[in-house]
Amino acid sequence: MSGWHELVARCERGDAVIAGVMSGTSADGIDVALVRAGGPQLAFEPLAFDVVPFEPALHARVRALLERRDGGLVALGELARLQRDLGFAFGRAARAVASAHGLALDLVASHGQTVWHHDGASADAATLQLGDGDCVSEAAGCAAASDFRWRDVAAGGQGAPLVALVERALFPRLELPGAVLNLGGIANAALFDARGELALNLDTGPCGALLDGLARRLYDEPFDRDGRRAAAGSADERLVAAWLAHPYFAAPPPKSTGRDTFGEAWLDRVLERARGARPEDVLASAVDFVAAHVALALEHHAPRAHGAAYDAVAPRELVVAGGGALHPGLLAALARRTRARVVASSAHGVDPKAREALAFALLGAHCVLGRPLDARAATGARAPRVLGKLSPWSAPESAAR
Repeated sequence: MSGWHELVARCERGDAVIAGVMSGTSADGIDVALVRAGGPQLAFEPLAFDVVPFEPALHARVRALLERRDGGLVALGELARLQRDLGFAFGRAARAVASAHGLALDLVASHGQTVWHHDGASADAATLQLGDGDCVSEAAGCAAASDFRWRDVAAGGQGAPLVALVERALFPRLELPGAVLNLGGIANAALFDARGELALNLDTGPCGALLDGLARRLYDEPFDRDGRRAAAGSADERLVAAWLAHPYFAAPPPKSTGRDTFGEAWLDRVLERARGARPEDVLASAVDFVAAHVALALEHHAPRAHGAAYDAVAPRELVVAGGGALHPGLLAALARRTRARVVASSAHGVDPKAREALAFALLGAHCVLGRPLDARAATGARAPRVLGKLSPWSAPESAAR
């Protein structure tokens, strides 16, 4: 497209083609969701979704960064090069998916690759997502919106989870009270009361960062496909209780976390605590632990945050997205622990793997239109803010990288 004003006009009309691009804490690929979105109520039409693999050498560099222990030092030059190379990778992925579906992009809304996120202490809040927006724009050949978390942090918020801000647009038929749970590297939950108002929004704790990490450590496999390894084991309640003793779970919301709290060093301690247990029992215990910290977050924190008895906001329906939605044992454990009707997001027409990328496409449209989002109940930010940084596009198509 040509010109910033035309992009704004398309978003105002509701016919902008936007790619939401997401690489989560698990860094298992580049999620690209294409939507046509905009208009006064920011309606959207899903167009396509695909997961684009990282180029192997780049993936190895990202994994090395994510798997460092105890905040290990990273050369500044490598950090700068990853900022560049991930930006180009995200832009190319968006452009490739759009081309495969015969679509011309107006905007790429890129979350970036999280490599650092604070441990929930608001006084020391900081966050870092790699993938420069200008590089995204150059590679995609269109405007880009990126770096969505920092404005929220600057305004006193946690910086995450942000998807709750557009969750009701993604799941308009959610049974209320109801909750949407994303099971990525870190699990995060948004709970809505009977009026559809946000009652609770927080990172509940590690999910894929734990389950995939254990699969790599115990079986030299990238993940436990369909939860088969865990299904062969039995959960140890003493292990689950010991893991739940981590201070993060008792800390009040708003709160968020990441691999710097629940990363490789923490995984070392998890395995030390489980020494002597059968590998399948360790995985089964980890599955039950994930369900337990989700239930704990809902039951313990929701009444305090909402000023009401839990029965008033207890979810009737728990909609699950993310890679964990494909884990039957985890879904069963969630149903048992939360006593809610647990369904995959596909039951609401949202691909479980696409939910976060779809959300960032909508956040990108808000950014272009300059529409503030009220994250006070979601992240603790002081006031509504426009989230994201913009990289306008004006060069001819032939000049794109």
